[in-house]
Amino acid sequence: MPKTVNAITEYRNYYLPPHFPVFLLTGDHWKISDIPSSRLHFHNCLEIGICHSDSGFMEFYGERCPFEEGNITIIPRNVPHTTYSSPGCASLWSYLYIDPKELLRRTLPSSWKNYDLLPYFFKNFKYIINKEQYPAIYQLVTMIIKELKRERPGYQLSAKGLILSLYIEIYRMLSQGENEEARSDNSFSDSADPLSIAPALDYIENNYMRQFSVEYLAGLCHWSPTHFRRIFHSIMRISPLNYVNNTRIQKSCSLLCSTEKSILSISEAVGFQSVSSYNRCFFRSMQQSPREYRRRMLQSDKQAQSLSVMEYSGWMYPEW
Repeated sequence: MPKTVNAITEYRNYYLPPHFPVFLLTGDHWKISDIPSSRLHFHNCLEIGICHSDSGFMEFYGERCPFEEGNITIIPRNVPHTTYSSPGCASLWSYLYIDPKELLRRTLPSSWKNYDLLPYFFKNFKYIINKEQYPAIYQLVTMIIKELKRERPGYQLSAKGLILSLYIEIYRMLSQGENEEARSDNSFSDSADPLSIAPALDYIENNYMRQFSVEYLAGLCHWSPTHFRRIFHSIMRISPLNYVNNTRIQKSCSLLCSTEKSILSISEAVGFQSVSSYNRCFFRSMQQSPREYRRRMLQSDKQAQSLSVMEYSGWMYPEW
């Protein structure tokens, strides 16, 4: 019998300029195939999409969710998913990629915690919403896209204000579901509720640069290491160790683009115990070395600040 091929989850790192960490993908070529991808993927930032035509499905944690024209999708960072159109269709999309923490950190109160709208903070997270039920969210997304496409004087400041309004509308929508019953088709068992691993995810986000064990993370959730590994993987579709390493790689990408620190210094700053381990993990996630990544990003910045991110890396083209 042939060997079983392990499922691959693809990590897609989008470089968002620190001065305005927002990026738009739009145009007639951004059509989604009706052939389901063989792998899930997740991003390093918040993705907000709008479906302009046709219909199809998105998959989250093994659950298939339908979408149609006019739907808005809200995909926080590190949420594995995939998208494909209905048979015979090629749905047209626009996508916004945003780093809310960097963009809004001087606007939102210092006590604000869930900048990234991480789903495990909400009992009834909505990944897909329709414009009839939430017209304000739909209108704000279309207005943001229009501002970013036109690039008129002051467009970044205008877009930032609209994004803040959109962010608050989404947060209100998600918070309203806190007192509602959980979805009847929720694919998680009680023990696999995404809220259950929140202590570990919070710790990783705030302490990725330190050394800690899976046993320590399991203790934060009051589970045995074996049970923690199983539940973590069932929710995140990735092992705790790989999640930690991906978080460190994500943080290092920012340092590679925004500082002149050496590769060794950056590897140590994000928590890797050896530069060889860092290089190996970076290549596995990014399909290039840290040095190559830095060179490409710096060259791209010099060529044009408005150059489309999809021109930097092949995996950012529509999947056909």
